[in-house]
Amino acid sequence: MRTIPHAWLTAAILSVTLAAAQPAPPQPRQVAPYVPTTEAGVDAMLNLAHVTSADVVYDLGCGDGRIVIAAARNFGARGVGIDFDPARIAEAKENARRAGVEKLVRFERRDFFATDIREATVVTLFLLPDVNLRLRPKLMRELKPGTRVVSNTFDMGDWKPDREAVVPGENSGLSHNLYLWIVPPRGRSSARKI
Repeated sequence: MRTIPHAWLTAAILSVTLAAAQPAPPQPRQVAPYVPTTEAGVDAMLNLAHVTSADVVYDLGCGDGRIVIAAARNFGARGVGIDFDPARIAEAKENARRAGVEKLVRFERRDFFATDIREATVVTLFLLPDVNLRLRPKLMRELKPGTRVVSNTFDMGDWKPDREAVVPGENSGLSHNLYLWIVPPRGRSSARKI
């Protein structure tokens, strides 16, 4: 019978113990309730942003994926949907497969506050006002000048939109008003710093 050197055994036990003691990576968390954008709202958001096949559309809080799927299907744009809920991500992937756009879009279960969004040329949001305000510094820091940001229903405080639109036929308080901002050149802000 072979014996294991005491130092090696101690090191192995210590390494297993340390690995088990490591905290789990932070899980994405819900910051806004899941309320889908209406189909008319989706079309109006993409039209307000003037989406084309040259765009990369990021939807933060993508739910069932309808915005990035519509951007891919209707305009040939690439899209990325980010959501915390694994059920929504699975649904979005299935919806993309059924729409035949799975090669143009991808969906990730992530915390959008920790997601690299620098690739985006368009960002869509249907979040709560306080979440928009918390997200605003990230948008200004990471997005290239000229990137379009479209929000369903909720604005960004003192960052005044470049354009606004009303969704035709939508009379509820949600998916009725839309806001578009264009990220300004670096060093120039269209709003006071928050």
